[in-house]
Amino acid sequence: MILDALPPDDVDHEVVELLRGWLPERRWYPAKGVDARLAAVGAVHLADDVRVLLVHARAGAVDVVLQVPVRFAHGAADVDAGLTIGVTGARTVLDAAGDARFLAAWLAQADGPGAAVDVTAARVVTGEQSNTSVVLPGADGAPLGILKVLRTLAGGENPDIDVPRRLVEAGWDGVPAPLAWVRARWQAPDGGEALGYLGVLSAFVPGAQDGFELACDHARDGRAFADLARELGTTVAGMHDALVRALGEEQVPDGGAVLARALLDRLAWAAAAVPWVAARTTAVRAVADEVAALATTPARQRVHGDLHLGQVLRSTGRWFVIDFEGEPLAPLAARTRPDLALRDVAGVLRSFDYAAAVGGLTGAAAQAWTQDARDALLDGYGAAGDPTSALLLRALELDKTLYEVVYEARNRPTWVPIPRAGLDRLLD
Repeated sequence: MILDALPPDDVDHEVVELLRGWLPERRWYPAKGVDARLAAVGAVHLADDVRVLLVHARAGAVDVVLQVPVRFAHGAADVDAGLTIGVTGARTVLDAAGDARFLAAWLAQADGPGAAVDVTAARVVTGEQSNTSVVLPGADGAPLGILKVLRTLAGGENPDIDVPRRLVEAGWDGVPAPLAWVRARWQAPDGGEALGYLGVLSAFVPGAQDGFELACDHARDGRAFADLARELGTTVAGMHDALVRALGEEQVPDGGAVLARALLDRLAWAAAAVPWVAARTTAVRAVADEVAALATTPARQRVHGDLHLGQVLRSTGRWFVIDFEGEPLAPLAARTRPDLALRDVAGVLRSFDYAAAVGGLTGAAAQAWTQDARDALLDGYGAAGDPTSALLLRALELDKTLYEVVYEARNRPTWVPIPRAGLDRLLD
């Protein structure tokens, strides 16, 4: 089912005026600190008193369509001061993201297998930066699903919804299963038509531990992470196999040369941003030359795209993979482009360096803990001992590490030693 947004009416325009003072206080609002131009571009009417308002926000480089679910209160007894956006005329407008009437109407319009959740006991997750998540319990009160209300809308595919759906259809259960999703069609600000997702309800992962925090705890306590890393490698391999079944793969002519050029481009970018990187140019070029000389490279396929320890959860004695949107700042075409599956493996390998450092390990202790985890991950994935995989991983890790150097130099200068040490190790 695709819901059609209606053209904005007088009520929608009145609500937008209220949003001018309310939006800047929301963590997910992308135009903080500037005077943004706001305009209603449409509304999806879910019930007489519930609608999803679509708001175009423009300010400098920000040019987005925002989703704001609202409900109109019925009298003073129906008003929740903590959720009140404002009053226009005789209407009190409420933020409806966690509202039972909004949730019931949303689920009634959703596609997917569905779930028997109790909307009256919904709990909005606090602290989320870019979207709004709502935990929904089942009849027994235990969390059953988590609804992600997408605050910034975009037409086209949403990898964080489409990929898990395809993985489940392919028979892989290492991802929280999508239970329901809503798509809508609206008039884009440029006059064209956009079709995209409003949100997704996914299965709740009980007792989940964040993979990065778990690894940091092991490093902090001096406990080896190898057994868990080996299991994670097996999980990542299973994900890649399922992605091939679901979405296929393709051969890339001169794949080694393509990867080598990308590595050299990354090197030039990093050296321009962080001058000391230039001293590693000869060593990085040597790796690029080896990669360019490869007669063949593995087929390209759909990958996670931004895999690291913070994108996996440990629950009920196993790993789950989450957050398939890829690198958030990259264009959609780049995030959905087939790639080497080993790029995901390289991302996890780089995470071990960070976990060791954040866990307080240094020197030989950090090196031993990290190497133990690296070896186990590659063993579980099935890439241990293969010379071609080792060379490709080295190149992919170098690419990732050069990115990290620039990111840390710009955002967390005290963390620069982590990727710098990794860079030197990879080039030794």
